[in-house]
Formats: sequence, structure tokens, C-alpha cells
Amino acid sequence: MFTPNDIAQIEARGLSLAEVERQIENFRQGFPSLPVVRAASVGDGIKRLDDEELKAAEALYEEARGELKTIKFVPASGAATRMFKELFEYVNDDKRTPGIDKLIADLEKFAFFPELAKYLKPQIDDKDVVRNIIIDGLAYGSKPKGLVTFHAYKQGARKPVEEHLVEAALYASDGQRATIHFTVSPEHQEGFEALLKERQSYYEEQFNIKFDVSFSQQSPATDTIAVNLDNTPFRTDDGQLLFRPAGHGALIANLDKLEGDIIFVKNIDNVTTDARKADTITYKRVLAGELLRLQRRSFDLLRRLDAGEDVTAEAAEFLRTELCCKLPEAASEELVRQSLDRPIRVCGMVKNEGEPGGGPFWVRDDEGREQLQIAESSQICKEDIHLMKEATHFNPVDLVCGVKRYDGTKYDLTKYTDPKTGFISQKSAGGRELRAQELPGLWNGAMANWNTIFVEVPVTTFSPVKVVQDLLRNEHQR
Repeated sequence: MFTPNDIAQIEARGLSLAEVERQIENFRQGFPSLPVVRAASVGDGIKRLDDEELKAAEALYEEARGELKTIKFVPASGAATRMFKELFEYVNDDKRTPGIDKLIADLEKFAFFPELAKYLKPQIDDKDVVRNIIIDGLAYGSKPKGLVTFHAYKQGARKPVEEHLVEAALYASDGQRATIHFTVSPEHQEGFEALLKERQSYYEEQFNIKFDVSFSQQSPATDTIAVNLDNTPFRTDDGQLLFRPAGHGALIANLDKLEGDIIFVKNIDNVTTDARKADTITYKRVLAGELLRLQRRSFDLLRRLDAGEDVTAEAAEFLRTELCCKLPEAASEELVRQSLDRPIRVCGMVKNEGEPGGGPFWVRDDEGREQLQIAESSQICKEDIHLMKEATHFNPVDLVCGVKRYDGTKYDLTKYTDPKTGFISQKSAGGRELRAQELPGLWNGAMANWNTIFVEVPVTTFSPVKVVQDLLRNEHQR
């Protein structure tokens, strides 16, 4: 199937022939459905903290964070093509929708309007206005979301990168320094760096701290091979194999390289204005406090187990009641310890109000454990899809992660994924159809074997921008 040239191409990407053959087998066999048991709900996998618990969690984090290395991890790869899909269809295919009507009618309400106005000539028609948003002028159609102007302030407009700086200063700093890591596409990193060169010092002065900003890119070694519809390797016109980025699940390798005690994970487009940030700041601190509380108890039990104390039953009960990991009856001491000695993530969950996204579920694994996972509908078989409809909450991508052991060494995060999960979709290249494969999502299969805790957070902490018209919502207006 593969020529010597193919093998050289594979190895040049940092992949092995065995890994590529395994990917092709995934195309042939498909990925098994996730063995979901039921949707998690408040009191059954989702914690609803009362006022006293909220205050205690926030206070615990605030007391400890000056001594902690905290990092804000922001996936920011890819162009904002999907955000402007409707606009491209109008310009390229003359498809005018109610969304375009709303865009034109409310044009001056967008924070980017003052920038756009510089490119608009008198008597310009609507299509040219839209063209100057996505192709000419602002050229947002080829830029990442992080570099699109989202919010207007008296002091000047802000892009999402800037809003993440502000957030980091407010909940992810030690009082002197805030560390932020963006994952970006190679072609966009220069734009991020240029914006930070221009604006970073302003925010450092505003908050009297220093920002430590770094970038990484998705490794070519995490790409997956594309195949034809008959599952044979897809070749480009010059006979080369075609590899594609494997989705945000590949970013577990980027996350694994970070050295932090607590790592906050939040998408680039989930930001709001200063006037509406209060709940976001409070609940990020709360989630971090819950993580510290659970982590300290886990560390204590692991130390005692390693010292030879007979605390297996106590550890199993802690796993069941606090870490939402239900072990099979008569679980061995080895399984108890292994279940306890894992990375921890505390995930905010928002009440389901019709927003798209994965949901919180109880899943049974190969060891017979029932534990929590975030699942997408595409991971669930038809017979169980009714469980997705029963979900009361959804995943807003609001995670706080603990990635170190009690002795201070770091977990190898790549060992806690579920390689049996993934997604296959139909795409095209050069006008030819192909099948593509994605790795399990970063907060789905890539973290499947972490200890996972779900905490209910208010919908006010969730302000994503999926399409450009979302910027007209109250959470993105003054």
C-alpha cells in the first residue's frame, strides 16, 4: 500500500507507519460508540454549590494562588471561516439571508464598524460592504477569531486576545505575573504577536502585572491520513499522501508541555465585556478552589497508600462521593490507587438552553468503572441518542485542570486519553471527495481517563461567538 517515498513522507511528519496503518483501520472499522449509562444531572454527577460552598471555594483559591503557578490555556487555532460562512455565501453565491439583512441593518452596532468605515465609499452597495468585512478591507474571512474586533469601549475596541489578557489578570495571576498560552496556526502567529506588541504593555500598566505570553502550534505528528471513499490512501495530483490536522484533540500534546499547578482552559471566542465579567471571574476562582480542595484530599490519600496505610476503602468512598468515579464491587487496591492517581479536571456545566455542544454523561469504561465524561452526539449510538436529549446541561468548555502528582512531578497527559474514540467525516480536496479522521476532542476522548468533576455554573459565564451576528447579543454590546 505504501511506497518507500510514502514511508519517508510519513516519517518526515514524525509519524510511524504503524500509526498510519492504525488510522486506516479506524476508517475501515469505524470508532465504537461511547458506552454511556445516563446523562449527568444535578445531584447525580453535577454539583450545585450553595452560597457557603461558593465562598469557601473562592476563598481557598484566593488564599493559595500567590504560591501557585497558574496558566491560562486558550485554543486559538484556525481561521474564522465558519463565523463568516453566511457572508461568503452572500458574496460568492448571491445568497441573501435574514442574517445578512440583520448585519446590514445593525452595522454600526458592531465594534469593528469604525475600522470598517475607513474602507466604505459613498453609495457603496450591500455586497461590497460585506466584501470589505471578509475579503477586502478588514479581511476577517482569512483571520483567526482572536484577531477580530469584538467589543467597543470608551478607551478603544478590544479583540478576544485582549479580553483573555484581562481575564488572566483578574483570575489567573499570582499578583505579579499572569501566564497565558495560545495555540495558533503557523500562518496566524505573526498577527497575534503584532497585536500583543502593540497592546500588551497597556494592559500591564492597567493591572500592574506582567504577562508571560507563549504560543504553540499543532504538531504535524498529530495529523491523520486522508483516504478515498473506498478507504485507500488519498493522493494529491502529484502523488503525495494527504494528511490533515486531527482536530483540537491533538492539542493534548500542547497542553502536556505546560508546567503549571493549575491550568485554566477556555475557548478564544468565549469572552464578554468588562460590565458582564463578574460571574466569569467569580466562577473561575470557584472552580479552581474546588480543584484544590479535591486535589489536596487525593494527595493525602495517595501519600497514605504509598506509606502502607490501609485506606483503600476510604479512598474508594472518596472516589465515589467526591470524584464521581464509581468502582465495581470488590475493586482491587491496585484499581483504587490507579483511579485516584490521575489528572483532575473540574468542569463548569451550564443549564441547557438550546446552545450546541457536548454534554455531561456517566460512562462505563473497560475496568467496570462508572465515571463522568463530556460526550458529543456523534459519539453516541442511535439506540442511546435519547440520553443526549435528556441532558439538562451542556459543556461550555470551562475547565480547570490539575496535572501534577502529589510529589510535584507532572502526569504524562498523553497516557490518559481514549484512543478508541474519534470522528470520521466526509470532506473534499481539489474537487475530489475524501474521508477525514479527527482525534478525540481535547475535552472529550483526550481527557477521557482523568478524574472529572462537573460543577454547575451560570449561563452568564458563557458568551461564545459562533457567527458574526452573535456580536449583536447583549453580552457583546456596551
